[in-house]
Amino acid sequence: MKVIVDAFGGDNAPLAVLKGCITAAGNDPETQIALVGNKDKINKCAKENELDLTGIEIFDAPGELTMEDDPGAVLKEKKDSSMAVGLRLTAEGKGDAFVSAGNSGAITLGATMIVKRIKGVKRPAFAPIMPTSGGPFMLIDGGANVEVRAEMLRQFAIMGSVYMEKILGIKNPKVMLANVGTEDHKGDTLRHEAFALLKETDINFAGNTEARDIPSGVADVIVADGFTGNVIAKMYEGAAKEIVGMFKGVFYKNLRTKLGALMMKKEMNDLRQYFDYNRYGGAVVMGVNKPVFKAHGSANEVAIAAAVKAAADYAKTGAIEIIADKLAQLNKKDAEG
Repeated sequence: MKVIVDAFGGDNAPLAVLKGCITAAGNDPETQIALVGNKDKINKCAKENELDLTGIEIFDAPGELTMEDDPGAVLKEKKDSSMAVGLRLTAEGKGDAFVSAGNSGAITLGATMIVKRIKGVKRPAFAPIMPTSGGPFMLIDGGANVEVRAEMLRQFAIMGSVYMEKILGIKNPKVMLANVGTEDHKGDTLRHEAFALLKETDINFAGNTEARDIPSGVADVIVADGFTGNVIAKMYEGAAKEIVGMFKGVFYKNLRTKLGALMMKKEMNDLRQYFDYNRYGGAVVMGVNKPVFKAHGSANEVAIAAAVKAAADYAKTGAIEIIADKLAQLNKKDAEG
């Protein structure tokens, strides 16, 4: 099992990427890791920071794709970038999975056009794993497809359900549709049509959910169009950051509150861990032929290591083949009427 990692993706590259890969390699010796990027810069960074890259292969890619670049650059003028080369190597079978903390639009487009879609998948989806008080959930789609049809939302639900069961070990994952109300009749035409399809699909569909209930762990998979999903994800992350900041402000206000903070140090650390998205690594691009994982742009070494593990786990389980089989059966059933 080999995971190819974009050494120059993200705000903290290449140092955080190198550290994360070394951590991941130490945690799972059976998973091989290959870095892709400017070889001279990678070796220089490792030397300056006394990092041992023994056992980690390096694929040379002189170009770099920035967050400001148009997503289409990964297919055209930035073909020599670490992301583009990494995606091609993965598609060619030189690796079993790919991880990058780089440009979200570029990695989604590159995964679709270079790694290619699973047969039968209408649209790949961006699917971040996010924390709740009841455990992690997948938000699908988190921003790749602003405009969708009901049958695409059904595919998102199936793919998300397979991932949560096979990779995160959640038996019979609970799937819900993001909507403006919990009643069956709520929402627009898209939500009505999707609800009807999901109700007849062989998954654990539990109906509609409002955004306010998501943080309580109401479902293991939240299905949404990319516009709605991206709004939920950004609001979720922003609210978590503000809440942690507010707690910090309260507990460090004066000597009395500082003493209280000291007494509650473990509980505060637990709360911080609960809101820390780094432990989940980021988002998987669901619906393509190989595992492609997008780590957060601000990913630190913990997030990179988590993303490498998630990508390796996805490749090991055979979940992609299961998704392909389920969609083939569904498409056959639809064709038969």
